[in-house]
Amino acid sequence: MNKHGHILLTGATGYVGGRLLPLLVADGWRVRCLARQPEHLSPRVPAGVEVVQGDVLDASSLAAAMNGVKAAFYLVHSMGATTDFETQDRLAAENFATAACAAGVQRIIYLGGLGEDEPDLSAHLRSRHEVGERLRAQGPPVIEFRASIIIGSGSLSYEMIRALVERLPVMVTPRWVRVTAQPIAIDDVLAYLRMALALETGNRSLTVEIGGPDRVSYGELMREYARQRGLRRLMIPVPLLTPRLSSLWLGLVTPLYARVGRKLVDSLRHPTVVRDDSAQRLFPIRPIGVSEAIARALRNEDSSFAQTRWSDASSAAASAPRQWGGTRFGNRLVDSRSLPVAASPARVFAAVERIGGAAGWYYADWLWTLRGWLDLLMGGVGMRRGRRDPGRLRVGDTLDCWRVESIQPGQRLRLAAEMKLPGRAWLEFEVQQDGNGARLRQTATFDPLGLSGLAYWYGVWPLHQLVFAGMLRGLAHAAVKDG
Repeated sequence: MNKHGHILLTGATGYVGGRLLPLLVADGWRVRCLARQPEHLSPRVPAGVEVVQGDVLDASSLAAAMNGVKAAFYLVHSMGATTDFETQDRLAAENFATAACAAGVQRIIYLGGLGEDEPDLSAHLRSRHEVGERLRAQGPPVIEFRASIIIGSGSLSYEMIRALVERLPVMVTPRWVRVTAQPIAIDDVLAYLRMALALETGNRSLTVEIGGPDRVSYGELMREYARQRGLRRLMIPVPLLTPRLSSLWLGLVTPLYARVGRKLVDSLRHPTVVRDDSAQRLFPIRPIGVSEAIARALRNEDSSFAQTRWSDASSAAASAPRQWGGTRFGNRLVDSRSLPVAASPARVFAAVERIGGAAGWYYADWLWTLRGWLDLLMGGVGMRRGRRDPGRLRVGDTLDCWRVESIQPGQRLRLAAEMKLPGRAWLEFEVQQDGNGARLRQTATFDPLGLSGLAYWYGVWPLHQLVFAGMLRGLAHAAVKDG
């Protein structure tokens, strides 16, 4: 398929679609995104991407979106809906296929779910399969990918695994934890989706089952995650815990809200493994294994927060997951606050860049000194390292008990903690233009290691409220004073 004409992408606010979008742009495709609320998506898309208003549940809104489109990605579902999600999925697929056919779209690429067509198939998997059928019946040729568990930072299954392992040193595991699956890394899913645009199909529809090389259970995934995080976890299998009870259990101990949890758990009682070799015959992709997929997800979180998360999708936004002590990133705990400053962004960032060393931390330096002594007693680096230069920082510089992880001059400074902690911590400062002045945002992030990490965060939370608020005010005051 040549690159003249548009590629239509649905689900750009979701986990897979949000990661696919910049890759399509980098590949040279002209991309148009369909969004119910374009004003929410437009600021997040790369330059040159067109965002149009439309809803797959409203057939009349799809005609303009399909105009001039060569291929369309169908990456939406209604699992987070409060009403009958199967009916909504069915109607959405029919609307989309009909509009695509009328507009002369040459191909629809759809990401569904693995699972044998059995009489007792879960409602979620049954709906995923039916969507593919409706797209094929009423639209142009369809390439339907069926995937099992998708592993990547921010994915629904990965977030559930990490939250369970991080929070529960002892787990009572129901039967679904032992059902076999064939997980696939998000990078490999994206590779399949991109290559589907150029695949020669002879103008016919295809169903392609995709998965990694390993067949494992959720329990084995949790053990591997725990191994890589250096956590010891005890799993006690039980034959009980119905999908409804399991979903309520998940809602209590993970960011997964009970309605989505029940639909997901109900699907987990079915093995989801690849049973044909069409993916190997049609594509040169050789997916990575479970261990490397989890390692990549952890590395991605080390370098930056997940690019997209399953809960960012509009279908999930109707009933957002519970926030844990301010966290917005799964198990990570976040204290973020901002302040307008009556000074130029350059002045504000100059004050930020002078932080630490002889200049101090702009508030309650005696508390920082005490924290440094406690860290030394525990075998840490303390606060005695100072800084290389009093006014300028560069990546890799030590800064008392921190190290400069990244810096964008005039805009952003990110510090990684090197003191002894039951987890990992970062401190970030961002400066943006705000009218005639600037807005300074300060974000402290903690990735706790098990229950000891959670206990530490909540134990020092009152001090954080005092110190972080004071530091933000102190930085703002210094910037104004310098101006």
